[in-house]
Order: sequence, then structure tokens, then C-alpha cells
Amino acid sequence: MGDEPWTIDRIRKALGAPSLAEHFLTEINRAPAHELLPVFAKWQGIAEDTLAAVEQADEILAYEARGEEPPGEWIDGTERVLEAAARIREQGAADLT
Repeated sequence: MGDEPWTIDRIRKALGAPSLAEHFLTEINRAPAHELLPVFAKWQGIAEDTLAAVEQADEILAYEARGEEPPGEWIDGTERVLEAAARIREQGAADLT
């Protein structure tokens, strides 16, 4: 899948989450003609980042399945993520579902 050209369908599939894919399709379908390429490029980047994160997660899971420590230095960011989530809830995040 890495060498295939990016298409609307490939981006949709790479996004994974149905709500995110729906958000993408809505945005690309409502974009005026002069904004299609920037919208497409934005979502292509999101799809590429998503695929890279999935690949990295798969590599980490493979290490753990073998009973090995994944390489690199790991920092516990739980507290930081919980604080960010609380701020987002307080501000009222946009619902993508």
C-alpha cells in the first residue's frame, strides 16, 4: 500500500476510524474547487501520520509479544494526556462522531 498513489478512497481507508473518515469525506465533498487540493493535501498528511503511528504500534507490539522491551526511551505521559483531556472537555471539544 506504500507505493500506491493517494486517492480519496485510500485516505478514507487509512484514517481507520469511521467517524474520522466520515469527517474527511464531508470536508472534501464540501470544499470549493479552488480548495480541493489543499484539503486533499491536509488529509493525506493526516492519513500518512496515521499509517506511521499504526506501523510504530505494530513494531512495539511485536517486541512485547517476544517478551522484549521496545527500543528507545519511554516517558510516561499519562498525567499530561489526562490534563489535556480535562482542558479539552472544559472548552467543549468538537464532536467528530
